[in-house]
Amino acid sequence: MLLLLPPSSSLFASRFKAHGFPTPGRLGRQRMPLLHTPRRRGSRLPALASSDDVDAFTKYSGYLFEGGASSEAESLDAYDLPLITSIYRRKPFLVLRRFLQISATFGRWFTVRYLDSVSDRSDEMFKASSDVIPPAYLEELSLLQDRITPFSSETAFNMIEKELGQPIDILFSEISPEPIAAASLGQVYQARLRSSGKVVAVKVQRPGVQAAISLDIFILRYIAGFVRRAARLNTDLQAVLDEWASSLFREMDYRAEAMNGLKFRKLYGGLQDVFVPEMYLEQSSRRVLIMEWVDGNKLSEVKDIYLIEVGVYCSLSQLLDYGFYHADPHPGNLLRTSDGKLAYLDFGMMGEFRQELRDGFIQACLHMVNRDFDALSNDFITLGLLPPTAQKDEVTKALTGVFQNAVNKGVRNISFGDLSGNLGRTMYKFKFQIPSYFSLVIRSLAVLEGIAISFDPNYKVLSSSYPWIARKVLTDSSPQLQSTLQTLLYKEGVFRIDRLESLLTESLRAKTEQSLVRKEVEDSDSNKAIKQVLSFTLTEKGAFVREILLQEFAKGIDALGLATLETLTSAAAARLPFSITQSSSFMDNEDIANLRTLNRLLLLPSRLQKNENPNSEVNYANSGANKNASVEEVSLVLYQMTSAQDILPILSVIPELPSESQQQLVRLPADLAGRLLSRVVARSIRRIFV
Repeated sequence: MLLLLPPSSSLFASRFKAHGFPTPGRLGRQRMPLLHTPRRRGSRLPALASSDDVDAFTKYSGYLFEGGASSEAESLDAYDLPLITSIYRRKPFLVLRRFLQISATFGRWFTVRYLDSVSDRSDEMFKASSDVIPPAYLEELSLLQDRITPFSSETAFNMIEKELGQPIDILFSEISPEPIAAASLGQVYQARLRSSGKVVAVKVQRPGVQAAISLDIFILRYIAGFVRRAARLNTDLQAVLDEWASSLFREMDYRAEAMNGLKFRKLYGGLQDVFVPEMYLEQSSRRVLIMEWVDGNKLSEVKDIYLIEVGVYCSLSQLLDYGFYHADPHPGNLLRTSDGKLAYLDFGMMGEFRQELRDGFIQACLHMVNRDFDALSNDFITLGLLPPTAQKDEVTKALTGVFQNAVNKGVRNISFGDLSGNLGRTMYKFKFQIPSYFSLVIRSLAVLEGIAISFDPNYKVLSSSYPWIARKVLTDSSPQLQSTLQTLLYKEGVFRIDRLESLLTESLRAKTEQSLVRKEVEDSDSNKAIKQVLSFTLTEKGAFVREILLQEFAKGIDALGLATLETLTSAAAARLPFSITQSSSFMDNEDIANLRTLNRLLLLPSRLQKNENPNSEVNYANSGANKNASVEEVSLVLYQMTSAQDILPILSVIPELPSESQQQLVRLPADLAGRLLSRVVARSIRRIFV
């Protein structure tokens, strides 16, 4: 027999109160207040209405289902535009009534928007918040979300039995008589599985919601086409709407959500302090989802900056490692569990980030931070924000205006919210295309920053993200990213060591799964940075950077040999009793630049060890002003090469390296000697025959 728990039941009531859920009353009898943590004085406390109230969906959309008017649309398994069109073209009066209803809603919104623009408040539309929505609007929407009226539990229980094909008392030994949460697409009950005794969340879809959404999409597509033609927009609004509709239909298929949850759990459930609930796929259906119950509080209601860092790490892993990401990470879907982990909920809306888009996103971040705005405009083409025919000079100028001031503050001080807001205005001005994935990706990061700044105004999600991106570009084997790194580090054949130093410095700040511990003890090892850099460059992941470093060391040592020869020759000539005019220098501009690069490379370990920020970009344009490398410069390089103070820290960490890395280190001198010999031979042949 099924037990409908009374309000005083010890099984659920304590959990409801402890975790901010409404205590369930008897079915349809009493209103359930929602308990929240204290709010500021004067704010309103939302309440989950009981099922004896008429829910707004039935009140305003019930006419859609009178006489089975939309039963065909309700039975759709996926978004099928031709079928939806054929259904509603036969119901012109129903479409007209809904069109007038939608038009009235949009009319009110545009009126408010117009009043905002008249009162010079339109820029507030681009202010950052936890959901990339103006704060004033966000607060009202949050209240509306909390006050959504559930449909009757009797209807919900009937749907559970119909969908799962068994009486509800066979499925569950206990279930809350009222929903503990309600949303636009469905509502959630807490129950205990009879088969296993596990406490689960039972999500039940709101009856008729798919038919209503189908009709709304049919009407909105017409409006979107009209608006695009009237405003001459570059963005295909109907295509964006179709993509959103497809995603929404997938979200309404709870079997797909269960499979998404299983995949998400497999990919990210093992990350440090990340919790992904178990999905009961075999016991779920298209309109009923059963998943593991999660005890916790909304992340936005607890001041836990550590879990924000965990969220950033997990989000970057989603976006840039596997490309399978949570596309709806609003504050209600991120919980701090009772044991201090970050829990992800609601896997109905997921995104796929293709490899070329992942690489393009990384490239865009690198080019932005390094002020290469011309390359950034090309990245926007790769990301689908601009067509290949765009006027890149104008776009580059606009992007420079958007990002220059922000980047000048330093990557650690860039606000992701402000950045996306400024970009939003520019995109609107230049009528950029908006790919369907773009807003979801930006939103997934902006949400975390929005939550964090609510209790830490100085938090910057990009500060936590860029070190991870720097590490990614240094270690990724993707040919596209390796080409980007090559282009980033070389300009007109000159090695820009300042950029490599910057990438290495930032990558050392990157959080790894091992470093994601809540109370990490400060590492007292002063050689930690050297150990990390050596460990990285001597592994397979660091092979590309290792090749670059070997090449630059060979060029530098070759230049040192030439400089030493020139210095000795000049010293010997000065001792002769007669004057000898040297016809030409042994060194050219490139050799002088290579010698100075060698000096910077030799200083690199100590600079990384001290965590010094690299200097601004080195200017080699005047390298040829002095054809002769000074004796002091050669002496400085020789001193760095023989300085015990700089060599001992490197030698001390070698025994701590893995055996594979030690073997690779042993092979380096031979590799370097081979490159140096090849360079000397090539130069000798060139000077003889050219």
